[in-house]
Amino acid sequence: MASSSTNQPSPTLYINNLNDKINKEELRAQLYVLFTTYGKIVDVVASKSQRMRGQAFLVFSDLASATTAMRACEGMMFYDKPLRIAYAKTKSYATSRKEDPAFVPPTSANASALLLQNGRAEKKRQREEDDEGRKPKREKGDDDDEEMEIEDDDEQQQQQANASGEVPVAYPTARLLCTNLPQEVSDGVLSVLFQQYHGFKSTKVTPTDVPNVKKAQVFFDSPQLAVAAKEGLHGFTLKKNWLMSVQYI
Repeated sequence: MASSSTNQPSPTLYINNLNDKINKEELRAQLYVLFTTYGKIVDVVASKSQRMRGQAFLVFSDLASATTAMRACEGMMFYDKPLRIAYAKTKSYATSRKEDPAFVPPTSANASALLLQNGRAEKKRQREEDDEGRKPKREKGDDDDEEMEIEDDDEQQQQQANASGEVPVAYPTARLLCTNLPQEVSDGVLSVLFQQYHGFKSTKVTPTDVPNVKKAQVFFDSPQLAVAAKEGLHGFTLKKNWLMSVQYI
């Protein structure tokens, strides 16, 4: 959820260059005290994780208050470091809940619920396939050779697609590659996670050569809009011991 001064106006401010030696709770409290004079604060989000160190998000109840606070406090010394403030790229959960009371944030909890549901469906499908495999096999004929040739062609085409279309790159693109996904992950699960980010279009989950592991492509309207999703969900815990990797392709 990194941001820059060119972002669209938002009631959520992105603050960086913070002193990462400060205790998280103290940091949140001091940010609240400093900025509450400019308007009603809905939420202060700060984390000591490696990815979020020195950063915070400040959610105001309205855009005018956020704009006033940003203009007044940009460059202000805070724990011996000048504040760097900009509008956040994405809408905060607090703002989404205010606009839509039925909004459910895409947390590990509700993602895990979908994973559990999909896992049960996957086990049922596996049992059905096992039952089908126990049925007497028909005699091999000429059409078997034709089917095998088709399967080989499909496999070769898939390998070529992987080689040409899924090479990670260092610069932002409108397409993301998600890897290390458990078997239960579906397009619906990933949509829950990525639809919070502006410009989200669709997902495409596919199997990998590793049993019970999937990968997926996620499509956005533009590279700029994909940046926030990549930074926000890289390393996201889908379930215990499964950290999703997100890269540009």
